[in-house]
Amino acid sequence: MKALDELTFDNRFARLGDAFSTHVLPEPLDEPRLVVASNAAMALLDLDPAVAETPVFAELFSGHTLWAEAEPRAMVYSGHQFGGYTPQLGDGRGLLLGEVYNAAGEHWDLHLKGAGMTPYSRMGDGRAVLRSSIREFLASEALHALGIPSSRALCVIGSSTPVWREKQERGAMVLRLAPSHIRFGHFEYFYYTKKPEQQAELAKHVLNLHYPECREQPEPYLAMFREIVERNAEMIAKWQAYGFCHGVMNTDNMSILGITFDFGPFAFLDDFDAHFICNHSDHEGRYSFSNQVPIGQWNLSALAQALTPFISVDALKEALGLYLPLYQAHYLDLMRRRLGLTTAEDDDQKLVEQLLKLMQNSGVDYTLFFRRLGDESAALAVARLRDDFVDLAGFDAWAELYKARVARDGDYSEEQRRTRMHAVNPLYILRNYLAQNAIAAAESGDYSEVRRLHEVLSKPFEEQAGMEQYAQRPPDWGKHLEISCSS
Repeated sequence: MKALDELTFDNRFARLGDAFSTHVLPEPLDEPRLVVASNAAMALLDLDPAVAETPVFAELFSGHTLWAEAEPRAMVYSGHQFGGYTPQLGDGRGLLLGEVYNAAGEHWDLHLKGAGMTPYSRMGDGRAVLRSSIREFLASEALHALGIPSSRALCVIGSSTPVWREKQERGAMVLRLAPSHIRFGHFEYFYYTKKPEQQAELAKHVLNLHYPECREQPEPYLAMFREIVERNAEMIAKWQAYGFCHGVMNTDNMSILGITFDFGPFAFLDDFDAHFICNHSDHEGRYSFSNQVPIGQWNLSALAQALTPFISVDALKEALGLYLPLYQAHYLDLMRRRLGLTTAEDDDQKLVEQLLKLMQNSGVDYTLFFRRLGDESAALAVARLRDDFVDLAGFDAWAELYKARVARDGDYSEEQRRTRMHAVNPLYILRNYLAQNAIAAAESGDYSEVRRLHEVLSKPFEEQAGMEQYAQRPPDWGKHLEISCSS
């Protein structure tokens, strides 16, 4: 394991030059203190978890000091925000401190969010507040634990620095990790500003460093775009299967790697509601839960437009045509497994759709239903879950179809069924009210609840002794919370 001063830097993005990013030093936070750290994320850098408790750790990730090899850069990009194109965005409060590689040869961006003003801050102050930093940290690590592709979070550092939002809050920084922080909006920026040389350099950079296997194909950039389409189809399928709402699927929030990125007003579904809007600012419901699938395709189309200098329009259209079939295949495969099925039948899609409609009309808790469905045999489970539904006749009809489907699936023991289903159906998810409880405690100076919640969510499929309160349906005040973009 390494100490903090033993990280090995290789700042590949910084070497692209000033057309792609601007050198900016972070603005230090006052009286920095560790709120929470992820041992699993620290392992990606080969760091000894004990270093998180040292003073230099808080100093590094609150802007007070830097490694000699770090090259903090604010990236420039653009993007479509709520469907409208914004010509220049960029890291308005984030800095790419540098790229490090671990003993396995993996490269990781160290990206500090809340690091102060940059040339791309527009009207913002460049800061992030404690609540948003905690939410991003918890979400990054919780999604990873669920098997959903995501950026990672190393730590949150709190402070006494005042920050004004709707009220005065305290500033914080979150250090996030990803193999790259390049977004769809990077390509859009150079495309719409008509900078073909930089656009070509960016495409080559992404191809060589992040999709090297595509270089062997007859059309490398087309192969890369197809891979981006597939990765996004699989990621969004997992969002939908686990009830995750991103909230702000602007093209500047879409990773070129197909990982969940830039957490803001996200939410996991409590009661199933296909039309749930988690973003307080999304008045038209553009980024509602049910719209995430078509918006994913819309965003890929925007990226495709920016790639027309390298790929023919017909080839791009053909690759985009793969998105929905790939999404459907990934989604249905995961939903079959959530239902405890190991084989495929033609009517499985209808079985899933009928269940979700019944859940929608009855306000059934999305996560707990699937978890309880695997607690015992299919017959006993549906009998126990029946009372959660308003349309009893409709549920009874579905239950008969489900029991017959399970019987056709194969002959396996109740214990085998439970083990298999509990491996894909979490008991613990990051419900907004749980996050809010942890944030409220942290804002009063008590970080124990943030750390406990993080620990519980790191093992979402395992029943954990003494943690029953994290596997309950939310109180009425905690259901369907809408979160603003303010952070």
